[in-house]
Amino acid sequence: MSENLLFPLKAPTLAAVAGTDQLFPVHRIFCVGRNYHAHAAEMGVSVDKSSQEPFYFTKHPSSLIPSGSEIAYPPQTANYHYEMEFVVAIGQAGFEVSEAEANELVFGYAAGLDMTRRDLQLKARETGRPWDLGKDFEESAVLGPIVRKEETGIVDSGVITLSVNGEVKQNSDLTKLIWNVPEIIAHLSRFYHLQPGDLIYTGTPDGVGPVVAGDHILGSVAGVGDVELRIAQ
Repeated sequence: MSENLLFPLKAPTLAAVAGTDQLFPVHRIFCVGRNYHAHAAEMGVSVDKSSQEPFYFTKHPSSLIPSGSEIAYPPQTANYHYEMEFVVAIGQAGFEVSEAEANELVFGYAAGLDMTRRDLQLKARETGRPWDLGKDFEESAVLGPIVRKEETGIVDSGVITLSVNGEVKQNSDLTKLIWNVPEIIAHLSRFYHLQPGDLIYTGTPDGVGPVVAGDHILGSVAGVGDVELRIAQ
């Protein structure tokens, strides 16, 4: 069959698994929007869990890069932001699962960065257009090593922080997620047949802000691990 291809197939996107030489093949990347009240407020909106459902945007797997990468400042933006995130890696298939069953789908957890062209995102939001140009672009999803659930247990609390050049910018706790991990998985699985290899970026706390060439970003999720990124000069 390969001789019929017009051009070579791209290599699959693979993520590191902490403490092993095994690799996690990435299938899809789902991101939860506005999942901390304080972050929603700093973006000029409010979230009422009693009357609203979570919403999502996606990033293509090819946007994923490993922690420790150094990348160029992205094109067509003058307001490039970090967003620190707790990431859930799915290891079992599931459709229309209950919240009680949701953690059974979890393979492990990681620290991640949802890098954002904020000016393009806000322009799209103001005009009612999709967020793709602001969110889904090359090298916009950064991921630390995935830690197996067997090693961490179920993670439902812990400090999540981010610093830029050693200065703390984000500092919150996973208990402040508006929709927790079982709620997210159960809700998302109503719309998608979740598959091994799916990643869910669960949302960012308040304190998001811009970075420039030469900046060093370091994020951490307690009990899970770190994620690191440098913006080249």
